[in-house]
Amino acid sequence: MQSLTKRHLSPGDLDALLLGSLGIGCRLEAELTDGWFNTAYRVLLDDGRPAVVKVAPLPDAEVLRYERGILATEAMVYRRIARLPGGGVPTPELLHAGEEFLAVSVLDGTPWDKAGDRLPAPIQRALRRELGAVAARLHTLASEDGRFGYPAAESALSAPDWRTAFTAMVDALLDDAERWGAPLGVPPADIRTLVAEGADALDEVTEPRLVHSDLWPGNIFIDAGAGGRRPRVTGLIDHERAFWGDPAAELVSLAYGGPTGPDSDLVAGYTEAGGTLDFTPALRHRLALYHLYLGLLLVVECGPRGFGSDHLASCRRTLDDNLAGVRALG
Repeated sequence: MQSLTKRHLSPGDLDALLLGSLGIGCRLEAELTDGWFNTAYRVLLDDGRPAVVKVAPLPDAEVLRYERGILATEAMVYRRIARLPGGGVPTPELLHAGEEFLAVSVLDGTPWDKAGDRLPAPIQRALRRELGAVAARLHTLASEDGRFGYPAAESALSAPDWRTAFTAMVDALLDDAERWGAPLGVPPADIRTLVAEGADALDEVTEPRLVHSDLWPGNIFIDAGAGGRRPRVTGLIDHERAFWGDPAAELVSLAYGGPTGPDSDLVAGYTEAGGTLDFTPALRHRLALYHLYLGLLLVVECGPRGFGSDHLASCRRTLDDNLAGVRALG
């Protein structure tokens, strides 16, 4: 995906960047073009290890407020996952983290969005169940300072309670919408009112847990189990948009890969692994607000990334649908 935020390096510049930071150069093998924000390269390090290098936008690149400092957020998540017992959340190994780039190991398997249509239904169900268990283990990670919201100090989007943090997250997107002239199709005051009306539901969240928030199939690697192997999730990638908040918010991006309702395979795997998802009216209200947040984000990011009119129109339809979902609660 082409985006104005992507910073492209020549093979020589990429080699020099790694050599200066790691003391190990690299040979460029391919640019990985599926990402929508950073630039990612598959490389072979001079010591023989394959790696993926993710390069952050230039410091003066136009980004949304919540995107400030998110490369460091991704590094933090890799480190926290590495300390979980038993390797319960498969993910690449963090090889290096600097101000300009991350280097991580290469995962086995295939991105789910590249393999999903070819997988038989029983394998899909088994993988969804395992994915639910992986998500439950991810959600055992808690904020070390007890704060909710985005971890990076640069965003200034954290607070001691979830209602305040989530409200600030929405407000930041609305401020970015005004800055970029995003066509929301609804007055910002209406969105703020809808969020305020969900205050009681938001206040039910009292423990800040790690939410990946971008677990669409392209960020989930799988092994379909050919040759007698069992199907399995081999890794989660792109942790940069993680925040501390309500674990139920994970269902928003997970819904892009299949059902996430109370009777779904994903929720069955989640609860079997110790997670709790009680689909009360309050949780359903929060889910509607989280879908609204995603719809808002998709529209607003079109400005700084330079996405075209067709993509913007698709994002507007998502926002309209998600607005209707919140309004239907009333």
